[in-house]
Amino acid sequence: MSPRKLLLATRNPHKVSEIVELLQGLPLEVSSLLDLGIASLPGEDDVEVFSTFEQNALAKARFYRMHTGLDVVADDSGLCVDALEGGPGVRSRRFAADHGMEEGNQDAANNQCLLRLLEQVEDEGRGAHYRCALACVTAERTLVVGGRVDGRITRSERGRGGFGYDPLFLLPDYGQTFGELPPEVKAEISHRAEAIRSFRRWLEPLELQELSR
Repeated sequence: MSPRKLLLATRNPHKVSEIVELLQGLPLEVSSLLDLGIASLPGEDDVEVFSTFEQNALAKARFYRMHTGLDVVADDSGLCVDALEGGPGVRSRRFAADHGMEEGNQDAANNQCLLRLLEQVEDEGRGAHYRCALACVTAERTLVVGGRVDGRITRSERGRGGFGYDPLFLLPDYGQTFGELPPEVKAEISHRAEAIRSFRRWLEPLELQELSR
């Protein structure tokens, strides 16, 4: 039986590598928008307009399913900081731009924006969590699952691993940020890993059914 084709609705190479690694062992042929050479589509920038990660992930999966006809997995992930009343949340990628601070590298700008806004916040008030919503849309089924990991925001970047806010996101039980933790540890405990595990539990019985036909 040929592997199921699955489109990852992202052009972020870091997300692609994380998700592909977490899906290892399943009979899937996984491609990203970059892999398939899918350039920006009309209306693409207007898809993620909702107030929750789940709504945005589902809208994105449906959008690319409609345009490609492929089974699609899309995620919407972000950082929620207690002192910012849950922000930047669904605006995590556009955080610095929303504050008029975007310049050069987007990740660097977002991190500097976050540090500036939390400059006067004491350590006990720097709690935060990462959220991930993962949506899968096929011709027959739709699934939305989620994951969460709790931590706090450091006062400066630590480590060169990961991406996004990872160098600022400290895991107290490990005493390291996601930027410092080995990739294999992050792959076990991250918000995206938790969501992918739920996805795998949903997908594996379907694959067994296909194989038994």
